Amino acid sequence: LSDNIMAEIVRAAKDLARELEVRGLMNIQFAVKDEVLYVIEVNPRASRTVPFVCKATGVSLAKLAAKIMVGEKLADMGYTETIIPTHFSVKEAVFPWNRFPGIDIVLGPEMKSTGEVMGIDMDWGMAYAKSQMAAFNPLPTEGTVFLSVSDRDKERAISVARALHEIGFRIVSTGGTLAKLAEAGIPASRVYKVLEQARPNIIDMMKNNEIHFLINTPATHESRADEILIRSTAIAQKISYATNMAAAEATVKAMRSLKERELTVKSIQEYHA
Repeated sequence: LSDNIMAEIVRAAKDLARELEVRGLMNIQFAVKDEVLYVIEVNPRASRTVPFVCKATGVSLAKLAAKIMVGEKLADMGYTETIIPTHFSVKEAVFPWNRFPGIDIVLGPEMKSTGEVMGIDMDWGMAYAKSQMAAFNPLPTEGTVFLSVSDRDKERAISVARALHEIGFRIVSTGGTLAKLAEAGIPASRVYKVLEQARPNIIDMMKNNEIHFLINTPATHESRADEILIRSTAIAQKISYATNMAAAEATVKAMRSLKERELTVKSIQEYHA
């Protein structure tokens, strides 16, 4: 998020709290589109985000909120400034895909997560990598990545592919994406879609353990059945994946951190010492 949007989020949150006369905790869902901030909903209650923020900042917000609700003041408790940690905290949702064979893992507005996990590190990429490990989506540090994206994502996929190549991954891709990578001078090999009825296709490679990570974003209605089969096979074969470009970009940063840095573990208490 840009600095302008982050400042607008803070301002809007404070304005909403004052206007609603909230005493205690409040949960706001914001959305950002084209540098415009939208409010989806505001709830004058705690949420699952509260324990996450408590762990990230080292502040017991639930305890403070309870005291506020019975008349105490933040100033009297010494909590008057926003705490910005020096470390990064990444929250990731956990999904029960392996319980439902054949399900498409692309997300929509429906709530499908069954839990949440947290990755913390002084390095952003490593924090994201830890969150993926905890969410049963561990990231490889070598091998072959299958990259096939919709037309709207092809330009954005070039930088992802270039970064994958730089850190030593082999790339295989389908026709349209492969042509775009070739134009950009990025080495990649052709792999067939299932509907092309040529072998070996991408499903064959996945079942033969030749694919170590999957980047596949939803495309046209015609290729939908092919894509669902690819993504559901990834779950069955325990192949980690990204289904949108934001996740793909974050994944590449995390893979680079895993290759260049040592994976370390510290307790929450050590981070806030």
